[in-house]
Amino acid sequence: MKKIVVLTGAGMSAESGISTFRDSGGLWEQFRVEDVASIEGYIRNPELVINFYNERRKQLLTVEPNRGHKLVAALEQFFDVTVVTQNVDDLHERAGSSHIIHLHGELMKATSTRSPNNPSQILTLSPDQLEIRVGEKAPDGSQLRPFIVWFGEAVPKIEDAVEAVMKADICIVIGTSMNVYPAAGLVQYVPQGSPIYLIDPAEVAWKSGRTYTHIQKGASAGMEQLFEQLTGEVK
Repeated sequence: MKKIVVLTGAGMSAESGISTFRDSGGLWEQFRVEDVASIEGYIRNPELVINFYNERRKQLLTVEPNRGHKLVAALEQFFDVTVVTQNVDDLHERAGSSHIIHLHGELMKATSTRSPNNPSQILTLSPDQLEIRVGEKAPDGSQLRPFIVWFGEAVPKIEDAVEAVMKADICIVIGTSMNVYPAAGLVQYVPQGSPIYLIDPAEVAWKSGRTYTHIQKGASAGMEQLFEQLTGEVK
């Protein structure tokens, strides 16, 4: 069975109503990245950061996977599919994808401030218990924090992602400029000769140097076109 690796970014979830960070009107215009998405910001004002992600979780519960998410999941009927996502939402999971590598953490999880990547410290939050509170402790006794990889922190899953991409027979990039590292370097590991498809409605100044096919549509419409092309079926 051929292996497909799907690399997804903020544009994948934008059609579901998830606020993007980098686009016009995005979250970066409301909050300074240094304040809510850096380890320094968390150390400086943990309450601000914890509350910011509490609100992101509440928003996540109000949205659903879009057709693009569902078609990525449906590819598993035909291919061995791994999703590598820069997104912290759980929309790929809810759409039915079964093998997902989260590069930047998971919004619906919390972890220890002292050892954020220790599996024994990672807790899954539930819809009826969404909020982390200042003073709430992880199993190791340190402050419970969002399980998010912030600027200034290592990306622990990047090696898993590289390993997956190196085995790709087909690579699909959806809704990400692929100009933010380390994720941007992943396409360099796609084997020569394996086709790369980029789904994005905008012109993309892609600096990878790799040949790719640009499907200039949004995540859902682009995946409809590519799904039919790859499988010969209309979903």
